Amino acid sequence: MKRAIRTLPAGQWNSATAIDCVLLDSDERQRRRSVLTGENGMKVLLDLPRSTRLHDGDGLVLEDGTIVSVAGRPEPLIEITAPDPHRLARLAWHLGNRHADVQIVGDKLRIRRDHVLEEMLRGLGAELAPVEAPFDPEGGAYHRNDEHSDGA
Repeated sequence: MKRAIRTLPAGQWNSATAIDCVLLDSDERQRRRSVLTGENGMKVLLDLPRSTRLHDGDGLVLEDGTIVSVAGRPEPLIEITAPDPHRLARLAWHLGNRHADVQIVGDKLRIRRDHVLEEMLRGLGAELAPVEAPFDPEGGAYHRNDEHSDGA
């Protein structure tokens, strides 16, 4: 089994050189150490110095220098819109007050399907649309911007 020892951020490596791809949901992309299986059957031991949030398009650098790409597995989500930025900010505040994971996509918010949150949002005037997409929520106030491991 090959060992992944560091990551490369999406857009900072040539994805055409990937030797395999691991398809992971949002929870599976927050790891330090785990056995992953690529779409072509390759087994990879993720062995990073610290827990890292992997993103769709990131690369996992193996000990031999080859790279396995990371793809976000589509998940059932709700896309949230509002008629104006003030109301969208209010919706985001209510989601944050409930410690819900939220992804910001342009002028829309995305959350995992949750009937309780969906009812609350409708009551606050949100427009909701179900979508299937990779989920990449915000990391929060104490989230490190330099999460990608450099192998040091």
